[in-house]
Amino acid sequence: MSPEAVRPRRESYDAVIVGGGHNGLVAAAYLARAGRSVLVLERLARTGGAAVSSQAFAGVPARMSRYSYLVSLLPRAITRDLGLRLELRRRRISSYTPTLRGSRATGLLVDAQDSGRTGAAFGRLTGSAREFEAWRRFYAMTGHVAERVFPTLTAPLPTREELRHRIADDRAFEALFERPLGEVIEESFSDDLVRGIVFTDALIGTFAHAHDPSLLQNRCFLYHVIGNGTGDWDVPVGGMGALTDALAGAARDAGAELVVEHEVTGMDTDGRRAEVRYRRGDVEGRVAAAHVLANVAPDTLYGLLGEPAVEARPEGAQLKINMLLRRLPRLRDAEVDPREAFAGTFHIGESYSELEAAYREAASGRLPSAPPSEIYCHSLTDPSVLGAELAAQGYHTLTLFGLHMPARLFAEDVRQAAVEATVARLDECLAEPIAGCLATDAEGRPCVEAKTPLDLERELGLPGGNIFHRELAFPFAADDGAPGRWGVETAHANVFVCGAGAVRGGGVSGVPGHNAAMAVLEAGGSVGPG
Repeated sequence: MSPEAVRPRRESYDAVIVGGGHNGLVAAAYLARAGRSVLVLERLARTGGAAVSSQAFAGVPARMSRYSYLVSLLPRAITRDLGLRLELRRRRISSYTPTLRGSRATGLLVDAQDSGRTGAAFGRLTGSAREFEAWRRFYAMTGHVAERVFPTLTAPLPTREELRHRIADDRAFEALFERPLGEVIEESFSDDLVRGIVFTDALIGTFAHAHDPSLLQNRCFLYHVIGNGTGDWDVPVGGMGALTDALAGAARDAGAELVVEHEVTGMDTDGRRAEVRYRRGDVEGRVAAAHVLANVAPDTLYGLLGEPAVEARPEGAQLKINMLLRRLPRLRDAEVDPREAFAGTFHIGESYSELEAAYREAASGRLPSAPPSEIYCHSLTDPSVLGAELAAQGYHTLTLFGLHMPARLFAEDVRQAAVEATVARLDECLAEPIAGCLATDAEGRPCVEAKTPLDLERELGLPGGNIFHRELAFPFAADDGAPGRWGVETAHANVFVCGAGAVRGGGVSGVPGHNAAMAVLEAGGSVGPG
């Protein structure tokens, strides 16, 4: 990766982008390719935000995707437009969910490329073909919605009725946009485990229950099933850092300046010109801009503008645990190869009833006694993250994403208790404790690191550790027209949100960065020579 600039080279720019996460890099690349002068100011020592790869364990060369870890929502058009040299690999195994039926350890393996095999797995678990047929009908419906909705994400915002008309299926629109998702799941499926597998996509980074009247769970679910019109979640070869390194390269090649270790401390605007203040160590500076693009949470943007927040402070709701193993663990379900079980999403304690119980405990202020979580093994799809030596020795990465762990629970020091409870629930699915499979670092310590919402706030600047920057919104314009034409506008004509907090934000998508760049180009105007 090329070194970034050490300081801004000019006194004024057509666009100053606050934050060098992946969306800020997308915006920078588009604007610079359009001939605009662009400066990206990043607080940390490297660009990439949450989409980075790094060596997590001392003396062990494996490069982990320590925060975000899969790609679904990145439009292929952005990859083509920016000439990104990036390989995404499709996972054949969608998921494996271990469970007990009677006293027998069993589970459900969903093979994305073999419906016959998946149907047989449903039959073994449930005793009939009914749930599999319901599964196929349900995901045919979400697939239809995905095909119709995904192309709209990089176009001006449709109205609610325009999107309904585009979907052209009132029952599907009602199921995903108007009714609590729990009602639809309960009508569609009978098996508690199958219901839970479906519902997990509504909970990634979101603290909600199946019948939440706000439909927050529906919004989260929608973004998890529409990616590129299929909903597939792909593995970036080389880790998440390969994506953001490619984006940084595209932005630099187009002429954008990327300046790290410069923290933006404030900004002023009259709607036509803006001034951005920054600090590097003890040195303070400022630059002028025709437009400012904020690749930070809206809550942070309000603070930079010196304005009161107009919405509740965000709150994250996840526990991330990164592990490096000497080998994959054996499963209690001996009929399933661990190399398949961990290649997709490995669901732990995520039956419908278990998810509800965990939500109720967390909502009452207690750590869930049986925390739900899901695991995925990057190195089964992409061994390059290990390096040749570790890969040859059979090492593997494991990424665990725990649900129903809102930031409020970590106000007291409960990190270790949360990790222990989560690992104990994982061990119930295994024929051996995961601790016996862990690699050790150069100091002899187990290769395990945990990231709570408070860690994400401290390390990445995400208010409350919310990975979506704020509550997700449906991908259409509000009735009062507040989001504006692209869903990135603010109360200031020359300030735009270009991060996950934009309408149609969330996830690793580049969509807000693209849309903010389009809004700037439509607005016109530049500072001229700086």
